[in-house]
Amino acid sequence: MSNEIHETSPIGKEFILLKMGEMVLKGLNRRGFEERMMGNARRRLEGCGPFRIYSRQSITYIEPMSRDCDMDAAFQRLCCLFGVVSLCRAKACDKRAESIVEAAKTYLRDQLNAAHSFKVESKRADKSFVMSSIQLSQYVGGELNDLFNHLTADMRHPEMTVHVEVRDFAAFVHADPTPGAGGLPVGIGGRAVSLLSGGIDSPVASWMMAKRGLALEMVHFFSYPYTSPEAKDKVLTLAKLLTPWCGSLVVHVVPFTEIQETLRRSCPESLFTLLMRRFMMRIAEQVAQRAGAKGLVTGESLGQVASQTMEAMAVTEAATTLPVFRPVVGMDKEEIIQVARKIGTFETSILPYEDCCTVFTPRHPKTRPTLEEIQAAETDLDIDGLIAQAMDGIERVQV
Repeated sequence: MSNEIHETSPIGKEFILLKMGEMVLKGLNRRGFEERMMGNARRRLEGCGPFRIYSRQSITYIEPMSRDCDMDAAFQRLCCLFGVVSLCRAKACDKRAESIVEAAKTYLRDQLNAAHSFKVESKRADKSFVMSSIQLSQYVGGELNDLFNHLTADMRHPEMTVHVEVRDFAAFVHADPTPGAGGLPVGIGGRAVSLLSGGIDSPVASWMMAKRGLALEMVHFFSYPYTSPEAKDKVLTLAKLLTPWCGSLVVHVVPFTEIQETLRRSCPESLFTLLMRRFMMRIAEQVAQRAGAKGLVTGESLGQVASQTMEAMAVTEAATTLPVFRPVVGMDKEEIIQVARKIGTFETSILPYEDCCTVFTPRHPKTRPTLEEIQAAETDLDIDGLIAQAMDGIERVQV
């Protein structure tokens, strides 16, 4: 589809133009990144109407193929598409200077009327166009200044910039672009399982790894009756809030009560949280094997709580053979909160429902554990049996 010839003329249509960021540096692999991003875009636009999606000259074009296409909803969804550094709604016109002025006059009329100062920036991807970029900007700017005589030209700090792009099959006129989600297309980096609690950190960690191109499945540990059904619903809501960025998600809800009760009866209290997290890692690894995932993601931040010291994270990670990604490990709480607000998960994360990590919290947790003492505490546990029981009880929820 990316190379097909237009069945109908694009002239006069409104497009959404997606600009790629670091993907343009991918050399021979670049086409694979573009195809992945376009596939993700197609899925995101389901329900918004029929669109033709194709990529040329480092631009991905979102072309509506029906008047019934919901351009507002499509644009909103594409703002959350990883791999896009900026995007804009643009009017296509034929590649004549007079047509470009007419398109700018009509398509950007409201913005031009509202502004007091402006400038024109032109890009000439089609080098056969008769004017240089500077000449085109001067011509369009002069004509618009005559048509909107309240405007003053300001090359340094304009209230509005009129963008003109002369490309291979049309010219495009648009206002300032909107920042995109950035990063890499979801799925290009493989698949991982993210440990999703009801807190602030793990949704942010999931979002950050999706931004680096990982497709995610979620695992949540549920300890009924110590944690309530409302706590599980809160986690499913967090997963739903991540779907505009990550795409559809599967949440594996793991029954964790038996494991926690066994640890409380059988193990030293000071090691409870660390032993619990080692079980989480083992179970998450088995979920990953079922899902074809090659890594785990956690929301651990160095030094934030007792189980997140360097020694504690080392003994936790030793329970799995998969790489463990901790994207917020060097961030302080305020930095994590800022991202949570940006992606829309913060208000849900702070709802006062408990999660399994707060159940049976030790009064004096061990902060400098050794792997030897942790393994000694696990000697009498039926690790395989407890894990098998938990795996058999998993509830898979499609979000």
